[in-house]
Amino acid sequence: CYVERRHKLAEGGALATAGKRAAFALFYAPVHFLTIQQIVRNLPLSRDRVSHVQDLGCGTGSAGAAVAHEHPGARISGADRHPWAVAEANWTYRQLALDGRAVQQDVSRVRLTPSRGTAIVAAYIMNEVGERVRTEMLGRLLAAGAGGARILIVEPIARRIAPWWEPWERELRAAGARADEWGFPASLPPRQRELAR
Repeated sequence: CYVERRHKLAEGGALATAGKRAAFALFYAPVHFLTIQQIVRNLPLSRDRVSHVQDLGCGTGSAGAAVAHEHPGARISGADRHPWAVAEANWTYRQLALDGRAVQQDVSRVRLTPSRGTAIVAAYIMNEVGERVRTEMLGRLLAAGAGGARILIVEPIARRIAPWWEPWERELRAAGARADEWGFPASLPPRQRELAR
């Protein structure tokens, strides 16, 4: 789906079957949580006071939860258009005792909060939206960042499937952002290690 049938992503193809949803819930969600947690711990974002996390295309809620976990007391607003993902995100927030709520909404309609104390997370979502939405979102994210919000965009580094990233990187850097490639040791819990194998 990600490589050979990319047109299906904008239609929700990544969560189209029970097997794909199980893979997200059992494997990708924990891996995404651990990855985002490590990124946040290694960025200045970890030293900022974050009271509100906006998680765009929240999926299972793992990215927003990882940021909020590093900022005790932060409230999470998740948005995803897939009803299963919204239910999973709300379950994730409850399980981690986080103050969060996910709603069913397309990322193009989410009203961004351009203020200090807000962290806007777009993890593994810009890769999945159509070109028009992605172009609009870049402008909206830049404006939110100029208004004081902290922006964290995380995407897979496969350049072949994300040709849009280089122009984004140029515009983001011009606005004062940084672009890093991260790699962390895969110290996964036993269940995820077994699934990965």
